[in-house]
Amino acid sequence: MVNTVLKTIALLDSLARQGDRSLSDLARELGLAKSTVHGILETLESEGLVERDPESGKFHLGVRLIELGNRAQLGLDICRIAAPFLHGLNREFDETVHLTILDRDEVLYIDCIESQQRLRTYSVIGVRAPLYCTSVGKAIMAFLPEAEIRRIAAEKSIAPITAHTITSVECLLADLAGVRARGWSIDDREHEDHLRCVGAPIRDARGGVFAAISLSGPAERNTLARLGEIAPKLVAATSEISRRLGYRAGDAQA
Repeated sequence: MVNTVLKTIALLDSLARQGDRSLSDLARELGLAKSTVHGILETLESEGLVERDPESGKFHLGVRLIELGNRAQLGLDICRIAAPFLHGLNREFDETVHLTILDRDEVLYIDCIESQQRLRTYSVIGVRAPLYCTSVGKAIMAFLPEAEIRRIAAEKSIAPITAHTITSVECLLADLAGVRARGWSIDDREHEDHLRCVGAPIRDARGGVFAAISLSGPAERNTLARLGEIAPKLVAATSEISRRLGYRAGDAQA
């Protein structure tokens, strides 16, 4: 284990139990040098994880921990709520079903039900993938503000992964406009040469798109026509998941 991380956790635990604490109080309680505690507090304060009262100089937990806690709770909720829908889509279409969330401008795969067919997409839980060339990524990205899309495209770059990958920002924006219009997205061999996938967005209680589900499989089996037939069932599932997370139609963020 990393010693500094353990010290940081102990410091946060102390603030959680006892509220406002001075640098001296924390150093004495944790048995650490003031310089060590000061360094940890300075780092945590810069990231919004702790805050300092300007008058007393004492420290307390920062509001960013509320955001992180909410995200963690939402992650647990989405896995629990989505599970029966993942299994239902898998049973109906016998294709691999993935559940992903938006994390640090990428999609993070957090659950998967594999197809039983010999040719299939395999589980990728814990793996990250780009937004611009995956169906789950485009299902999320389509509902971000255009300025945010352009920022991600610039910072992450939209490099060709296959011969079918969209590599122009303007073409990407046009594709995402289509996703918004119909409510679902397609990865037409853009991330892997032999795969086609269809994705649909999941909204939180405030209407923000933060997750997506996809069905994926070999391109020869998953023709564009077949993905078009799967899409309505997928959208129905993600819409119901969104409703169970507290979203109501008309609540979507601009």
